[in-house]
Amino acid sequence: MTDVAPQARPVAAEAADTLRTEMHALGTAAREAAAALARAPAETRTAALRVAAASIRDAAGAILEANARDMAAAEQRRLTPALLDRLKLDGSRVEAMARGLEEVAALPDPVNRVLAQWTRPNGLVIARVSVPLGVIGIIYESRPNVTADAGGLCLRSGNAAILRGGSESFHSSGTIAACLRRALEATGLPAAAIQQVPTTDRAAVGEMLRMAEFIDVIVPRGGRGLIERVTAESRIPVLKHLDGICHTYLDGAADPEMARRVVLNAKMRRTGICGATETLLVDRRALPILPPVLDDLITAGCELRGDDEVRALDSRVGPASEADWSTEYLDAILSVKVVDGVDAAIAHINRYGSHHTEAIITEDAAAAERFLAQVDAGIVMHNTSTQFADGGEFGMGAEIGISTGKLHARGPVGAEQLTSYKYVVRGAGQTRP
Repeated sequence: MTDVAPQARPVAAEAADTLRTEMHALGTAAREAAAALARAPAETRTAALRVAAASIRDAAGAILEANARDMAAAEQRRLTPALLDRLKLDGSRVEAMARGLEEVAALPDPVNRVLAQWTRPNGLVIARVSVPLGVIGIIYESRPNVTADAGGLCLRSGNAAILRGGSESFHSSGTIAACLRRALEATGLPAAAIQQVPTTDRAAVGEMLRMAEFIDVIVPRGGRGLIERVTAESRIPVLKHLDGICHTYLDGAADPEMARRVVLNAKMRRTGICGATETLLVDRRALPILPPVLDDLITAGCELRGDDEVRALDSRVGPASEADWSTEYLDAILSVKVVDGVDAAIAHINRYGSHHTEAIITEDAAAAERFLAQVDAGIVMHNTSTQFADGGEFGMGAEIGISTGKLHARGPVGAEQLTSYKYVVRGAGQTRP
């Protein structure tokens, strides 16, 4: 009998096995941590959030040093200005992360709340009680502050988190995550309640999406490519944060000065965030007040792309194509289109929008109510900037993303939206006939 030498396994297969082992170890630890968090008193989780805020302030220098490494690498890779803006941290942004954690700590605890309770004729007392989701996998791009926001919100809501930030923010996110883990340990909670995927290998994302035995919900936060991949590949329920193709509609009854102020802010305050207005719709009756709005935008450095009627008002406006109406620029670019009233604006938004955030500027209460009722979006606004589409601005302390779907949660996803519920039934020996 001839011995047959074993065949060497391909290096790629060995690497895949190693990655799978590492990811499953994260999942096992997260499952155990989630059980511990669900048992932990609200006061302990609150204390951990406050310690985490202090830890981030103490580590501000290390966080900025790590971010400088990430920024240097990103500039070498020639990332777009919008992505560089999302990636960059400074003293004020680090402080905002710490304040956000403190604001989350100050929120009412969302776990173990009695959402409803009633007594049946047979004496059974039935209650609907909020509970954590369990283990949440968060996959995000560019913004290292999401590490603090997501980790803090998961902790507030009693969920364990597995964080997979973008490769461009690897060092920044790792330093922030270390602050959160120190806070967990300092308050007697398991450090594994907040874990960062320890590799930039894109294969780790695919592995996460198959870990249904460990992860209860996947939350992707990033560009269309990431969302489409997660939606196509995930074996786990997905809480989607899709494009921010946001509109501001300038109604014929708009106040001219308000229109100038709000439109400029909605587009240009920060062009790289998902709540930035990407298309300005203008009621034909509002054309007389449009030229100063266009001039303000151009003066601020915004490139405008408009239809023929808009271009006739200002020669500096370039032509808009059909693709512009469904484009998230994340840059100082705005498409402008004339429509025939609020119904036409609603129809355009419901066709081209991404169900994120839509705003109307008008002094006509009836037009405003029609817009708010009929636009299909997670957030609808009247007489204010779409840049307020943010969990922090909504009083949630922070957000894990803006959900553009309709199931479970919609709009800003804060701590309360990261809970589910169960029914608790109390009886006195009743049997069913």
